[in-house]
Amino acid sequence: MIAPALLRGRDRYERVMEGWTDNTHPDAFTHTVRLGDDDRAVEVSVVALPSPTYEIREAQCRVVRGEVAPAVAKGFVRLAGTQMVGGLTRRAAEVTGGGAGAALVVDALVEVGRLARQVTKLPRERALRAAGGDPWECWQLDTTGWMDLPNSCFTYSDAGRALFGTRTVATAMQPDLYSPRPGQRRVFERRKVARLERGAGRLALFHSMHDNAHGFELTYEIDLTSGRIIRAEHLTPKLPYMGICSEPQRKIQAMLGETADAGLRKRIQAHLGGAAGCAQLYDLTADLLKLLT
Repeated sequence: MIAPALLRGRDRYERVMEGWTDNTHPDAFTHTVRLGDDDRAVEVSVVALPSPTYEIREAQCRVVRGEVAPAVAKGFVRLAGTQMVGGLTRRAAEVTGGGAGAALVVDALVEVGRLARQVTKLPRERALRAAGGDPWECWQLDTTGWMDLPNSCFTYSDAGRALFGTRTVATAMQPDLYSPRPGQRRVFERRKVARLERGAGRLALFHSMHDNAHGFELTYEIDLTSGRIIRAEHLTPKLPYMGICSEPQRKIQAMLGETADAGLRKRIQAHLGGAAGCAQLYDLTADLLKLLT
C-alpha cells in the first residue's frame, strides 16, 4: 500500500513554484525562486554566470512562511563559488544541513539551476536572428548559447536536428532569451504546481509547468493497493519547437503498468529521458515521484 509521508493526516498536498530571471549584471543573471506548500514557503535568490559554468556568485535564502531552521538560510550563502552542474544537490544538502525546511530549500535551488538553462548572453546582433521566428535559426542559437544541450533530449539529438526542413515547426523562442536587454526584469518566468491527491483507492499525481517556452500538464494515477500506474497522460499546449519537441511526448505511455516503487525514479530515465526523450517530461515526472518518498 502506497502511503506518502506528505499525505499523513491529509488527502491532498500541493506545492507551488514561482521562478523568474532578471538581467541584473553585464555578465550574470539573478534567478529567484519562491517555493511553498501548506507547511512552509521559502524564497531563494542566486546571482550566477550563464553557460557553460553556471557559477554562483551570491546566494540568499529568505523564509516566507512556516518553520525553517536558522542554519538552513545561513548555510545557503555558502553556495557562492559553486557551479550549478553535477553534484549541486549534494553540495546544497551539505551546506543547508538536515534541519526543518532544508529539503524545500534544496529543491528551490534545483529550480534555480533549471532557470539558469533558459537564458544566456550572446551578442545582441546574433540574438536578433531569432526575431523572425525561424526555428532553425533559433535551434542554432540554442546549441551555441547552452553548451549542455546536445543530446540532452530528442530535439537536440541528431534525429531531432534531421527533422528541420522536413515538416512544419513552430518555435516559442525569442531574442531576449539569448541576449536580454540591459537591466531587463523577468526575462524568463515560470510557474509550476505539483499535487498529490488520494481518493477512491487511487492516488492522483498532477504536475504543471508554464513559462515563456513550455506548457506541460501531467496526470498520473496509481492504484493504491498494487502500486501500479493505471493512468499516464499529459497536455503540451506550448513547446520550444512544436513539431519536433512533440515527437518524444508519446513516450509517457511507457509509464502505464509501471510500479511506483523506490527504483522507478531511476527506471524512468530509459522511458522518458536521454537523447530519445524529453528533458522536461522527465524532470516533471521525477519530481512527482520524489514527493512519494
